[in-house]
Amino acid sequence: MYNLCVYDVSIDMRKAGRSLQVATTAMCAVTYALGAYATSYIESPWGIGQFRPAIVIPAVFAILFGPWVGGLGAALGTFIQSIFRYGHPWLTLVSGTPANFIGFYMLGRLLHRRFSWTRFVAATVLVLIFANFICALGVLAYFILFRIFQPTLPLGFYVGFTVGLTLWWYITMLPFALLITPAVLKACVRVIPSIVPRDVLEASIRHEIPSGLFTKVLVLSGAAMIAIGVATFLPQAKVLVVAYKEEVAELVLNGIKLMFLLTGGVCTSIGIGLEAVKGLIKI
Repeated sequence: MYNLCVYDVSIDMRKAGRSLQVATTAMCAVTYALGAYATSYIESPWGIGQFRPAIVIPAVFAILFGPWVGGLGAALGTFIQSIFRYGHPWLTLVSGTPANFIGFYMLGRLLHRRFSWTRFVAATVLVLIFANFICALGVLAYFILFRIFQPTLPLGFYVGFTVGLTLWWYITMLPFALLITPAVLKACVRVIPSIVPRDVLEASIRHEIPSGLFTKVLVLSGAAMIAIGVATFLPQAKVLVVAYKEEVAELVLNGIKLMFLLTGGVCTSIGIGLEAVKGLIKI
């Protein structure tokens, strides 16, 4: 009789776990769809690819509830949003949907039960570059398949479009991911700590700064962005804007330069500043 009771309880716990995953995935999908739609009419300079600070939503779900919740919630959310925004899901099926799933599944997997703020910064930078590149490749494939881009265009056009779109998404998403996501997580810790994993509860920037790794990640990420910004001054960087008419190409390129230099400068400055004062931080 005792064994039967234990068995029944374990079954209930597993069902509760599955039910929680379904519920949180649905919540992630709905809130992400609404958040993404709110800014969907602000598009990239290429006329495709949206300004999307709402990536904070699946990032938080991936960290709190695991990679499958974050990945599936993000994929479903961007799928739903695309139907309302464009009237069909065809483009997102080969671009945004798989890229969102891969990106936020990766983020959740990299941080699952091993969360620290250092890992969070490094994982966010890695995931945004990789997932946005996949999304840009999907957009390019769709445009070629449906003859929006002619297959006879020079290779430089395709390279510039893919890399340029990737960089635009990356640099417009990164500040929100690095600044807003921690604030939301900290709010969850204060308001509903019962849903927050122990490693997230125990993570402390004050404890990580003295190790030096946290500041090094910030400085290296910032330096890489500054390097990209500087590289856009080279004549070869014009390949990034070959998809534009000449009268707006220079304006777009200047915008890319400014975003990378400013964001890189801020990250580097924060990292250097924290390194300078880390001796004052009590462990």
